[in-house]
Amino acid sequence: MNSRYAGCLFCALAMLGVGSTVVVSKAIAAGLPPFSATALRFAIAFPLFVLIMRWRGVRWPRLDRRDTLLVIAQAGAGSVGYTVLLISGMRLASAADAGVIAGTLPAVSAGVAMLALGERPAPALLGAIVLATAGVLVCTVPGGELAAPHAGGSLTGNALVFAAVVCEALFILLNRKLRTPVAPLPLSALMCGIGLAVALVPACFETPWRAPVDAHALRGVLYYALVPTVLGFLLWYAGAARISGAEAGLTTALVPVSAVAFAALVLREPVGVAQLAGVACVLGAVLLATFGRRRRPRGTT
Repeated sequence: MNSRYAGCLFCALAMLGVGSTVVVSKAIAAGLPPFSATALRFAIAFPLFVLIMRWRGVRWPRLDRRDTLLVIAQAGAGSVGYTVLLISGMRLASAADAGVIAGTLPAVSAGVAMLALGERPAPALLGAIVLATAGVLVCTVPGGELAAPHAGGSLTGNALVFAAVVCEALFILLNRKLRTPVAPLPLSALMCGIGLAVALVPACFETPWRAPVDAHALRGVLYYALVPTVLGFLLWYAGAARISGAEAGLTTALVPVSAVAFAALVLREPVGVAQLAGVACVLGAVLLATFGRRRRPRGTT
């Protein structure tokens, strides 16, 4: 297989895994408290990342105090914050709506960088932010004939999912602030290890051992840890090494599409015109954010 095609395929499969987390989180939310599920996810993934590091001969990075604090903040936001908020949101939101919201990450990341770093984005990035906002609003604002009849849909649930996306955008921002660049593999291992440590204490307050065992939720956590987390990492970076950053960025468009498709096929959720319109807006935002990033003015970080 052509190396470029293989790279696109690997990145696409990784993004399909990300899209599936919305549906899986729905099953997890029904049977496990959010911090307990998060801690269990990292307890499964962390030793696997350590084994992969040893197999590839990758050493742990040496970080100064500032970078260590930034990495801890990254794990708190992008690992624990994202997972806990997504699972909490999926208790209330429909998977179709959440899939559209999750797909806004490229545009939200550009917006966070603009607000936090004072960056002056290209017009394409501003357009991406506007389109992503429109995609979220068309799914979130209640009422009207466009909406699908989601019994479980909730403005609060959608807000929690969006907060999870903001946490992931903060992860990206904090990673750009590191003085010592950390390779993807040890960074993923650090995120899982620190995330496990951060999630364990609040998980204990949830007393999950007193709740009845939910096999569906446990299988969901196992899938989350093995497929989107570990296998997704391997696929994404194997693919990204073979294609350009713009091509890899375009594959993120599969997140909202796959999430809505999984919601319809696996959960049998009705998908209305509002969700389809939201997906269209988010796809446009991904395109603009991807190509707008390539035209980012000099002098920005």
